[in-house]
Amino acid sequence: MNDFLYKNGDLYCEELRVADIAEKVGTPFYLYSENTFASHLKAVDEAFGDIEHLICFSVKANSNLAVLRMLASRGAGADVVSGGELYRALKAGVEPGKIVYAGLGKTSSEIEYALNEGILMFNVESSEELMLINEVAVRLGVEAPIALRVNPDIDPGTHPYIATGLKQSKFGIPLTEAMAEYEVAHNLPGLKPIGIHQHIGSQILDSGPFENSVKKVANLAGSLRELGMEIAYLNIGGGFGIQYTDEEAPAPEEFARAVVPLLSETGCTLLMEVGRMIAGNAGILVTSVLYNKQGEEKRFVVVDAAMNDLIRPSLYQAIHTIAPAVKRDEAEPVKVDVVGPICESGDFLGQDVELPEVEQGDLLAVFTAGAYGFTMSSNYNSRTRVPEILVSGSKAYVIRRRETYEDLIRGEAIPEDF
Repeated sequence: MNDFLYKNGDLYCEELRVADIAEKVGTPFYLYSENTFASHLKAVDEAFGDIEHLICFSVKANSNLAVLRMLASRGAGADVVSGGELYRALKAGVEPGKIVYAGLGKTSSEIEYALNEGILMFNVESSEELMLINEVAVRLGVEAPIALRVNPDIDPGTHPYIATGLKQSKFGIPLTEAMAEYEVAHNLPGLKPIGIHQHIGSQILDSGPFENSVKKVANLAGSLRELGMEIAYLNIGGGFGIQYTDEEAPAPEEFARAVVPLLSETGCTLLMEVGRMIAGNAGILVTSVLYNKQGEEKRFVVVDAAMNDLIRPSLYQAIHTIAPAVKRDEAEPVKVDVVGPICESGDFLGQDVELPEVEQGDLLAVFTAGAYGFTMSSNYNSRTRVPEILVSGSKAYVIRRRETYEDLIRGEAIPEDF
């Protein structure tokens, strides 16, 4: 489902014309479709309907409170990786018992916060983290529910920066060491092992790596139960790939067919940390053309959005479809680099993009920007962060206002003797 469609040459988000929204809020801005979010969540939920499961939306993909509230109201939990994300999820109304806490650098204060809130479980990344969680739990007089993040050494066939399940990755505990670590956890007074966690990477376009990794963790679950551990959850992480341009992305059903039969045999509840598949195509970045510039070897379209707004092309060499928000029949296609105003050669939204001739003030839409878009934005070059707009049918809501120059220096102070 994609609710960004052209009607008579005009791009719409659900029932609203993108150009009309741009006229009201200015550019650049992120634009989201509530219906796309909801339909993607439903699609994943139904695909895995043959097994007891919980979808924990990956907050790092899109952390806006309105988005989290909307998904939570439809039954989603949350996958968080920091105290700040936990705070956001709770403020948005996500039930604590539907929150899993991942990330390999949890601090004692973050652990205490999560235990006091009663989250579902921690995904533990290392031996020392295991000991710290136990220490905090004992001090608080509680048992901390945990899963060890097991590294199955599976190549997900994705960009190296988002491949997380290989033996050279910083994430997780090697599968060969998992049994011993679980036995340690089982014997510590402040820990209760209740699950197994894996996460092999992001933007994975083949169900095979999931099938191979799930076989390994399913076998581990059986071995742990033989030792008396009540393993009730198997968390397969996230990483389901989506279509950005011309990739062939599997539907949720294809991933489900690969792993549900393996998981059904364990009797465990399936946890999934899905982010991109739900949020990616639910959002676009809208930007205005500032200038056309002809270089010696390349032609550039300079826009008012930049790498600080959407860093994926610069960081991951990610390719997003870029197209005019208003199409002109007479416009001839030309090959251009779409670049921003930031003083970095790496500041681009697209390279060698086929675009029709554009003029100053024309609107361009950068598609599939609903995940890892605003959440990875920054104030580099002292640029204000852009607003986020959510469309529901014929209504548009400002769910984050545009920052001001005053926001840029909020919290800073000049010493009195300077």
